[in-house]
Amino acid sequence: MVCDKGYDSRANRDLATTKGIRPVIPPKRTSSTPQKHFPKALYHARVRIEQAVGKLKRFKRVALRCEKTAQNYRSITAFALFLVLAKSVHTA
Repeated sequence: MVCDKGYDSRANRDLATTKGIRPVIPPKRTSSTPQKHFPKALYHARVRIEQAVGKLKRFKRVALRCEKTAQNYRSITAFALFLVLAKSVHTA
């Protein structure tokens, strides 16, 4: 589970751990229990995912979920991802 600093609390960390999830949450400056180890590389990968979702939501049909069925929504999402990928390869 990769979250931002807003979720830095002992309760959130304990709940994730009891469910078998390894929380990756950067500590707040005012945190009373600092972490011993924080995987920064894994946390920075979160930015790439958020950027991809942001690019995907530029497509109105995806953002507003205009498609009625799940299969049609997956298809339009796959097409939008293809266009995002084609643009990124073309400009590189």
